[in-house]
This record gives sequence, C-alpha cells and structure tokens, in this order.
Amino acid sequence: MDGVNSVAGAPMPLVSVLVPAYNHEAYVERCLDSVLEEPYPSKEIVIIDDGSTDATGQRIADWIARHGDEVPVEYVRRGNKGIAATLNELAARARGDFLRLGASDDYLLPGGLHAQVDYLMTHPGKWAAIGDTEVVDRHGCRLHESGMRDLHHADKGLYRTDDGIRRAVITQWAIGGPVTLVRRRALETVAGWTEGLRFDDWDFFLRLAAHDAIGFIDRNVCAYRIHGANVSRTRDARARIHNLVEARDVAIRRLGMFDEPYRTLLLAQSHYLGAKVAFLQRCLWSVTMHMSAYGALKLVARLRRGQSQRLAAQA
Repeated sequence: MDGVNSVAGAPMPLVSVLVPAYNHEAYVERCLDSVLEEPYPSKEIVIIDDGSTDATGQRIADWIARHGDEVPVEYVRRGNKGIAATLNELAARARGDFLRLGASDDYLLPGGLHAQVDYLMTHPGKWAAIGDTEVVDRHGCRLHESGMRDLHHADKGLYRTDDGIRRAVITQWAIGGPVTLVRRRALETVAGWTEGLRFDDWDFFLRLAAHDAIGFIDRNVCAYRIHGANVSRTRDARARIHNLVEARDVAIRRLGMFDEPYRTLLLAQSHYLGAKVAFLQRCLWSVTMHMSAYGALKLVARLRRGQSQRLAAQA
C-alpha cells in the first residue's frame, strides 16, 4: 500500500489532507500549521489555490519554503474553477487511501485525524468518518464548544445510528466545516463532487448516506472559523431562489438512491424547499400546497419507519 508507515507495529495508511484555498491570506498558514501539529504520522498535503485574488498563493509558497521538508506537499496554483472542481482535482492528485477534506480558513485539532483513521480502520463497512467542530472567530478565539449543537442546533444523538444519520442528512443538515475523512474508493462509488452545484456538499453526503456509509465520532476534529466572508447571507431574492431551487433539484435527483421511508422523507424535504421558494416568490397558494405536501409526506415517512422497525423486531 502506497505511503503506509508503521506505528507500534501497526500499519498506518497514508492520509492526504486536501486543501482547496481561495482568498484566505489571513488564515491559510494556520490551516497548514495544523497539519504539522496533528500527531498522525503518515500524511501529505495536497493544496490548490483556486484563483485567489489576494496574497493566499504567496502565503502558501512561503509556508512550503519553511516547512516543505517536514511533510510531503503538492501545490498547484491556477485559475478559479469552483469548489467542486477543485475537490475533484485534489482527490485525483492525492496518493493516500484516506482523504481528509480541509478548508483554507479552518484548521485541524490535534488527535482528530488519528481518531478518524482509527474509526475507519475498525469499521470497514464505513466509507467516511465525520466529527464535530469547535467554532472560533477570525482571531482563533473560541465562540462555541460544539458547532453541531451550538451553531446548527442539531441532535447529535441522531448521528449514532445509520437510521439517524440518514434522517439527519436529509432533514437537519449540520455537517459544517472540514470534518470528513473519506476512503478513496468511496469516491469511485459516489462519483466525487458534482461540479456546478452550490450545494455540492449536501449532494455528496446524500449519496454517502444512501449507502449507510457515514460514521460519526463525537469529538471535535477541527476548528471552524467564522469571519466576515463566510457568514454573510445574500439578500438578493433571485439568488436565494436560485440556491433553494438547486437544493430542491438535488433532493429530487437523489430520490432513487434511497429506499423507504427515507425516499418519502427526502421527497417531503423537496416540498419544504419548494415552500421556501414560493414564499420568496410571494405565491402564498403555492406555499400552502407545498407545506401541506410536506406535512403529509413527513407523516407517511414516520408511519413507514415505525412499520419497518416493527418488522425488524419480529424478524
């Protein structure tokens, strides 16, 4: 296996830390420092500057000049192609069997990567391991202990079972920040990230969840940084409508990947998104129609889930 080290006699697979970088001159060096600080020994960094217009590219080059002999680094600087295309290119360039998804404005927390590798090594049926985040401000000062609980108000208990993860990914999107370690072979099955989508992350996790391929470890594996560039929400109604329509289309496109009751639950979610679109378009009758369908389908999904659980208990 390419890049396997040995720690205490146990083989340690090579992990490629993938960093898509864009206009994060103030933060990218902290991101790269955190990879060095992570005690997991068998790792490399693959980083692409996706057409930054600030000094991000030079900050990366300066960091490599200082630390390039401490960890293998592949660095590409090119024009802007967007996050999904950049992630696909990063994965194609990586040598590791495990891929750690990063972000140039966030940073890893020591021990998190090792814990995720341990999880996947002991759960061969899982393709990806996710964790929680510590939320920090632009200076690195802690704002929230748990991004899932305090920022997204998620029920972390849902993430302890395959059923719960499926329901959470469909209805309660709370996987924020670079918290994912994924097996390379998973990308061959789910076909990587869909280029051209703004909701490429939800689309990606829906495809993983459909295979019951996501595992969760209840610990902070990275710091998610809140700063001006990533907290602003568009006030342009047309842009918001476009984003919601795209998310609704993603839900409809992935219906066929799920069995019941999750297919019905995802269909319900598509109507919920449709209601938001209708509200922004001031079509109140359409809001009523979509919300009625949403409520009815949620009830059907709940009843079907209960029936499935009873049948499983009798088997």
